[in-house]
Amino acid sequence: MSKRTRYLIVDGHSVIFAWPELRKLHGRRTSLAREALTKWLRGYQDWTEVRVVIVFDGKGAHVHASADPHDVQIFYSRKGQTADAIIERLAGKYGTRFDLVVATSDSLVQQTAIACGAEWIPPETLREMLKERGLGELA
Repeated sequence: MSKRTRYLIVDGHSVIFAWPELRKLHGRRTSLAREALTKWLRGYQDWTEVRVVIVFDGKGAHVHASADPHDVQIFYSRKGQTADAIIERLAGKYGTRFDLVVATSDSLVQQTAIACGAEWIPPETLREMLKERGLGELA
């Protein structure tokens, strides 16, 4: 029996606003918080077999386009679209094909993810997962 690919889909701003140190960075400059979260999640992906997808509201300074197909995937919502809608669409499309875990504090996204066959974790659980992997102190 083949093992299904595991994915962690992260509601970027939901996590940023749930973690005090990232919320503080966001207050200084949004890109600082996004970069810090991405760095920690890249470390998590590098040390596990879990593929990481981060979804942010709004567009960043530039859309992440890595030449490395094994890098963390980052999506930004377009005008008139929310990160929640992207996460819900990903869960709906891939929830039964892959092992999906969605990290968010948004209760509607949580309910949709579970209904689509994904697992849900709150931002605090994600934080503990990173700490358990020895990815350093989260600032």
